[in-house]
Amino acid sequence: MPQRPSRLTGSTYKITTPLSEHALYLTINDIETDGGRRPFEIFINSKSMDHFAWVVALTRVVSAVLRREEDPTFLVEELRAIFDPQGGYFKPGGRRMNSVVAEIGDCLEAHLQRLNGVGS
Repeated sequence: MPQRPSRLTGSTYKITTPLSEHALYLTINDIETDGGRRPFEIFINSKSMDHFAWVVALTRVVSAVLRREEDPTFLVEELRAIFDPQGGYFKPGGRRMNSVVAEIGDCLEAHLQRLNGVGS
Protein backbone atom coordinates (compact mmCIF):
# COMPACT_ATOMS: atom_id res chain seq x y z
CA MET A 1 0.00 0.00 0.00
CA PRO A 2 1.44 3.40 -0.93
CA GLN A 3 2.20 5.85 1.86
CA ARG A 4 0.07 8.97 1.95
CA PRO A 5 2.04 11.96 0.66
CA SER A 6 1.91 15.14 2.70
CA ARG A 7 -0.03 16.85 -0.11
CA LEU A 8 -2.65 15.48 -2.50
CA THR A 9 -4.68 17.08 -5.28
CA GLY A 10 -8.41 16.64 -5.16
CA SER A 11 -11.87 17.72 -6.25
CA THR A 12 -14.92 18.49 -4.16
CA TYR A 13 -18.45 17.71 -5.36
CA LYS A 14 -21.62 19.21 -3.90
CA ILE A 15 -24.45 16.70 -3.43
CA THR A 16 -27.90 18.12 -2.75
CA THR A 17 -30.87 15.89 -2.11
CA PRO A 18 -34.51 16.42 -1.16
CA LEU A 19 -33.77 14.26 1.90
CA SER A 20 -31.87 16.99 3.74
CA GLU A 21 -31.82 20.77 3.83
CA HIS A 22 -28.00 20.62 4.00
CA ALA A 23 -25.75 19.58 1.14
CA LEU A 24 -23.07 16.93 1.39
CA TYR A 25 -19.61 17.82 0.11
CA LEU A 26 -17.67 14.85 -1.25
CA THR A 27 -13.93 15.38 -1.64
CA ILE A 28 -11.90 12.86 -3.62
CA ASN A 29 -8.13 13.21 -3.30
CA ASP A 30 -5.84 11.65 -5.92
CA ILE A 31 -2.34 10.22 -5.75
CA GLU A 32 0.21 10.62 -8.53
CA THR A 33 1.29 7.30 -10.04
CA ASP A 34 3.48 6.24 -12.93
CA GLY A 35 0.37 6.09 -15.10
CA GLY A 36 -1.08 9.45 -14.03
CA ARG A 37 -3.47 10.04 -11.16
CA ARG A 38 -5.94 7.82 -9.38
CA PRO A 39 -8.28 8.31 -6.40
CA PHE A 40 -6.60 7.69 -3.05
CA GLU A 41 -9.12 8.79 -0.39
CA ILE A 42 -12.53 10.37 0.10
CA PHE A 43 -14.02 12.68 2.69
CA ILE A 44 -17.62 13.74 3.21
CA ASN A 45 -18.64 16.86 5.08
CA SER A 46 -21.97 18.52 5.83
CA LYS A 47 -23.62 20.89 8.27
CA SER A 48 -25.97 18.01 9.08
CA MET A 49 -24.54 15.56 11.59
CA ASP A 50 -27.62 13.28 11.46
CA HIS A 51 -25.75 10.45 9.77
CA PHE A 52 -22.25 11.03 11.12
CA ALA A 53 -21.51 7.37 11.97
CA TRP A 54 -22.32 5.92 8.53
CA VAL A 55 -20.55 8.79 6.78
CA VAL A 56 -17.33 8.18 8.73
CA ALA A 57 -17.61 4.42 8.16
CA LEU A 58 -18.21 4.85 4.43
CA THR A 59 -15.28 7.23 3.94
CA ARG A 60 -12.89 4.97 5.84
CA VAL A 61 -13.89 1.81 4.00
CA VAL A 62 -13.93 3.40 0.53
CA SER A 63 -10.60 5.13 1.21
CA ALA A 64 -9.08 1.81 2.30
CA VAL A 65 -10.22 0.19 -0.96
CA LEU A 66 -8.96 3.12 -3.05
CA ARG A 67 -5.52 2.86 -1.45
CA ARG A 68 -5.24 -0.86 -2.27
CA GLU A 69 -6.89 -1.11 -5.69
CA GLU A 70 -5.28 0.01 -8.92
CA ASP A 71 -8.69 -0.01 -10.64
CA PRO A 72 -11.48 1.02 -8.24
CA THR A 73 -14.23 1.20 -10.89
CA PHE A 74 -16.09 -1.73 -9.29
CA LEU A 75 -16.88 0.59 -6.35
CA VAL A 76 -19.17 2.65 -8.60
CA GLU A 77 -21.60 -0.24 -9.11
CA GLU A 78 -21.32 -1.37 -5.49
CA LEU A 79 -22.27 2.09 -4.23
CA ARG A 80 -25.05 2.48 -6.81
CA ALA A 81 -26.58 -0.80 -5.63
CA ILE A 82 -27.42 0.72 -2.23
CA PHE A 83 -31.15 1.43 -2.04
CA ASP A 84 -32.78 3.80 0.44
CA PRO A 85 -35.66 2.03 2.22
CA GLN A 86 -37.75 5.19 1.69
CA GLY A 87 -37.44 4.81 -2.08
CA GLY A 88 -34.71 7.18 -3.17
CA TYR A 89 -35.34 10.46 -4.98
CA PHE A 90 -35.20 12.28 -8.29
CA LYS A 91 -32.50 14.80 -9.18
CA PRO A 92 -33.33 17.94 -11.14
CA GLY A 93 -33.87 16.86 -14.73
CA GLY A 94 -35.61 13.66 -13.65
CA ARG A 95 -32.64 11.37 -12.98
CA ARG A 96 -33.50 8.82 -10.29
CA MET A 97 -31.10 8.17 -7.42
CA ASN A 98 -31.57 5.01 -5.36
CA SER A 99 -29.94 6.63 -2.31
CA VAL A 100 -27.41 9.22 -1.19
CA VAL A 101 -24.79 6.46 -1.26
CA ALA A 102 -25.73 5.69 -4.87
CA GLU A 103 -25.20 9.35 -5.72
CA ILE A 104 -21.75 9.16 -4.12
CA GLY A 105 -21.09 6.31 -6.57
CA ASP A 106 -22.14 8.60 -9.44
CA CYS A 107 -19.71 11.28 -8.23
CA LEU A 108 -16.92 8.71 -8.04
CA GLU A 109 -17.66 7.61 -11.61
CA ALA A 110 -17.62 11.21 -12.87
CA HIS A 111 -14.31 11.76 -11.06
CA LEU A 112 -12.77 8.63 -12.61
CA GLN A 113 -13.93 9.71 -16.06
CA ARG A 114 -12.38 13.14 -15.59
CA LEU A 115 -9.08 11.59 -14.52
CA ASN A 116 -8.61 9.09 -17.31
CA GLY A 117 -11.79 8.10 -19.08
CA VAL A 118 -12.41 5.11 -16.82
CA GLY A 119 -15.96 4.38 -15.73
CA SER A 120 -18.93 2.23 -16.39
